[in-house]
Amino acid sequence: MSKKILVLADVREGKLRNVAFESLAAARLASEGGTVVAAVLGSFAKDHVDVLAHHGADEVVVVTDSKLDQYTTDAYFQAVKKIIETVEPQAIFTGHTAVGKDVSPRIAARLGFGLISDVTALEEVDGKLVFTRPIYAGKAFVKKAFKEDETVFATLRPNNIVALDADTARTATVTEVSVDFDPTLLRTIIKQVVKKATDGVDLSEARVVVSGGRGVKSEDGFAPLKELADLLGGAVGASRGACDSGYCDYALQIGQTGKVVTPDLYIAAGISGAIQHLAGMSASKTIVAINKDPEAPIFQVADYGIVGDLFVVVPMLTEELKKVLVGK
Repeated sequence: MSKKILVLADVREGKLRNVAFESLAAARLASEGGTVVAAVLGSFAKDHVDVLAHHGADEVVVVTDSKLDQYTTDAYFQAVKKIIETVEPQAIFTGHTAVGKDVSPRIAARLGFGLISDVTALEEVDGKLVFTRPIYAGKAFVKKAFKEDETVFATLRPNNIVALDADTARTATVTEVSVDFDPTLLRTIIKQVVKKATDGVDLSEARVVVSGGRGVKSEDGFAPLKELADLLGGAVGASRGACDSGYCDYALQIGQTGKVVTPDLYIAAGISGAIQHLAGMSASKTIVAINKDPEAPIFQVADYGIVGDLFVVVPMLTEELKKVLVGK
């Protein structure tokens, strides 16, 4: 039976995030030939209609209100609730991002929906959608399904579901939704956004991540890691140890109490491999470990290991890659 699936498109600084396209791909599978509706919020919403259509949306709901340009719990809650009530979908998908993790449980609890978070795969089994998500810090996986006729609400982990190729011939109908915000519930107003994380590729969506641990020894020790990450078009991450030591901001932290990443390539430099860090990166497609200690636990999960000083190995690796990638 075909279904209507709503995708809450993740936007950051006015630009669509890759996980929005991955959510559309999941929605196309889940809709069983039905209708996929994408919703985008903010004064820039109409700018994204075509690209959402190209990646699988049949209809795009836009809420063009400047109050939604920057995420706030109160404004997004009212807007998303209105969208769901307007569309009446059988399922709602969004990214397992900071925004998705905040707004999804609030909406699900208010509307009486079930919620499955941090989904890494979905499939159809005997006519029912079955979702896979990690448990026990990624040591095991569990498959879950909703009850019959229950509204599905799921957040999808970035870099786990393959987005559809863009089809520029596709078009979508546009529905404008206006929200009468209750001013008594708008308790947060953003005056200014101060960035602490480095510019460039979003860490949670990066295809390549180069991370440093206590072995980088200082803030300056991240310089060769950043050069390598930039060369590979990736992002820089860190272990909690590096963050606790003051070498970098906690916005770069990967692990059980930080970000969870699943890049195609994860390079761990000077990271011992504590279980808390492994929880945030062990699902990476290919893991390369660089450490002076041949007994470091990180080598147990690495696909490739290099025993050596990161300040020697990383620059050598960068120079060799330059020869291959840019012909220097």
